[in-house]
Amino acid sequence: MKSLFSSLLPFYFLFGLFIYDLPDDPDVMPFPIGGMKAIAENVVYPEIAKVNKLEGKVLVKALINEQGKVASTEVVESLSVECDKAAVDAIKKVKFNPALKDGKAVKCEVVIPVQFKLC
Repeated sequence: MKSLFSSLLPFYFLFGLFIYDLPDDPDVMPFPIGGMKAIAENVVYPEIAKVNKLEGKVLVKALINEQGKVASTEVVESLSVECDKAAVDAIKKVKFNPALKDGKAVKCEVVIPVQFKLC
């Protein structure tokens, strides 16, 4: 039997999501409708971060409920207060396909990386 880590490793490399906690050990993990692009399109780069040329990554743990809505969030790796807020706001604007266990929607936590890079 494949280990959970080895079965989810390709998921991380393809989609950039980390599995943080699996309350119900789902068969299918939650994924943003529209992909990671949907989150990226909702990120508003904070002006103070632009002025200070701040770049980096914010990791946000999100609990996705059975309806695919973001029920709660927690910043697990911070870049700045402003970037953290922008990342959380962007994630909360996106609806997810919920995790599935035995064909039924279940809640699940994922850690989502949000990149801040100036062009």
